Order: sequence, then C-alpha cells, then structure tokens
Amino acid sequence: MTTAGRLRAPRHARASRVRATRSLTLRFAGWSAACAATVVVVAASMRLPAPAITVAVALLAGALAVAVTTIGAGHPHPRIGAANVVTLARLGLVALLAAVLFGGSERPATVIALGVVALALDGVDGHLARTQRLSSRFGAAFDMEVDSAFGLVLALLASTGPAGLAALALGVPRYLFGAAAALAPWLNGDLAPRTSRKVICVLQLIALLVLQLPGLPVWTALIIVAATTAALAWSFGVDILALRRAAS
Repeated sequence: MTTAGRLRAPRHARASRVRATRSLTLRFAGWSAACAATVVVVAASMRLPAPAITVAVALLAGALAVAVTTIGAGHPHPRIGAANVVTLARLGLVALLAAVLFGGSERPATVIALGVVALALDGVDGHLARTQRLSSRFGAAFDMEVDSAFGLVLALLASTGPAGLAALALGVPRYLFGAAAALAPWLNGDLAPRTSRKVICVLQLIALLVLQLPGLPVWTALIIVAATTAALAWSFGVDILALRRAAS
C-alpha cells in the first residue's frame, strides 16, 4: 500500500465509525421517543393528574437525553440490542411510578403491579446482553442508574406509608455513594462482579415493594427497613474497602 493509501485508510475507518455512531444514536433516540410517548399514553389512561404526568415525563426526557448522548461512546456495537430496549422499558415503568408519586393519591395496587413488572425485568437485560454478545459499559451503567432511580421512587412512595421517612434510607445509598465519589475520586474505581451485591440489590427492591402493602404494621415496616439498611451498609462497606485497597 502506498503512503497515500495508508493515510486514506485511517480516515475512512474514522468516517465509518462516525457514521455508525450517528446511526446507533438516532436509532436509540427513536426507541427513547417511543418510550416517552408510551409513558404519556399509559399515564393518561390511568387518569393521573396532568401536572404529575408532565413532571414525570420531563424527568424521563432528561434521563433519556443523557442516555442518547452517551450511548455512542459507551456501546461499541453496531446494534442497540434487546438488553438496552428492556432497560428502556424499565425506565418507562419507573417514570409511571414517578407520575403516581407526583399525583399524590394512594394507589398501592398500581405501584405494586408496576414495581413487580419492573423487578421481573431486572436481570433480563443483563442476560440478553450476554446472550447476544452485546454487553457494553453503557449498558451496565444504564442498568445501574435505572435500578437506582427505581429504588429512589419506591422509597419516596414508601415514605408516605407506615415506615415513614425511614423508608428513604433504602432509596438514597447509591446517590450518597455518588456524592462521596465526587469528593473522593478513588471511589470511582472498577469493582469486580459480586453475587452478594446483586442479591442485596434485589432484596432492597423487594423490601421496598413490601413496604407498599396497605395495612402493614408500623413495627413490621421498621424492622424491614432496619434489616435491609444493614444489608446495604454491609454491601457498600465491602465495596468501599475493596476500592480503598485498589487505590492504595
């Protein structure tokens, strides 16, 4: 190959990557728009107040905008993959729960039904990513942030029940960790996969769904909060110690 040919090849490769990234971003934007439109239609069919739907969709739009602008850098595959579509669906369910929250009316059956579906889909996206060989840094981060938002919204909903404000302890750990990482950058290190971390995350979400049950005794709700908070503190503590050792 001539010198000119070698110069053209990298340029052609870069141009191809740019086109592929643009195409991927546009396709994901289309799926995101469909997700937002579906949330509006479903929320309206549930006869939720228009202001509540507006706020929930605005928050959803913000989250989708971040996802759309970051998928190109963190997803090196030409296809979006079914995993990311499932995660989008889960985010839509979280937005519907947020609309219920902002609506101000107690709908425990609706919250539990939407929450159970969202929880059932948790793990499906990871399995699909591995099966289709489309795992990516974007997909892992997208899944984690949706889980965090899911937990926070459920905790806010549960805080109006028998557990009271104590329920918020189950929704904020991930965000407190993120705030701490802004002050201590070593907390942003990579963590090895750990089964107990995944199990405790699922138990956290199950506990938050149980706290939505009408008629739950206060003492039972507080025991659930205390036990789950202890498990979360242990899990985050293990990760923090691992990151501290890796950074030293």
